[in-house]
Amino acid sequence: MASNDTYKSILALSEGLFKDNGSRFIAKAFPVESEEEVREIVASIRKEYHDARHHCYAYRIGLDGAVWRASDDGEPSGSAGRPILGQIDSAGLSDILVVVIRYFGGIKLGIPGLIRAYKTSTADALAQAQVVEKVAGRWFRLHFPYDSLPSVMKVVKDLGLPQRGQSFLEECSMEVRVRLSLTQDFLERIEKIGILVD
Repeated sequence: MASNDTYKSILALSEGLFKDNGSRFIAKAFPVESEEEVREIVASIRKEYHDARHHCYAYRIGLDGAVWRASDDGEPSGSAGRPILGQIDSAGLSDILVVVIRYFGGIKLGIPGLIRAYKTSTADALAQAQVVEKVAGRWFRLHFPYDSLPSVMKVVKDLGLPQRGQSFLEECSMEVRVRLSLTQDFLERIEKIGILVD
């Protein structure tokens, strides 16, 4: 059965560069999974490159890329964030943030020049990136009594679910990541053994 729960993202940080009339545009592409992660990265970039004139960015998150934003950070409207997002989209990527740091060279580039600079530096960063296939899914937290552990572990093993945050005391809990196409099956199996999910 073909599943429609896979999409493309990048494996790790990649960088690109574009120079025009003394201005430098440093593009950094990051794999991300949440808007909170985006905020943290943008804040740390602003701190690290505090002497740069602009820190423009765009991101897309999720299987269908429905969570997105494009920021011009003080550049003329539509001249930075949108061209960055356009490159992300033409590469068909999601779960990605691209921040372009601009050092102003003293000569104004005009809107067409800015669009070209943001687009080209982003394209360069994406060309350097290692593209990976990701499986859309979500984390579920399970709570169950210790004597249900074998039944829970059987479901986890049968469905091949990644786990984290395990606690095996009298009252057990763990988080499991369930791919989108298996969610219904997972919830039915867990309900059958009487486990609480949140």
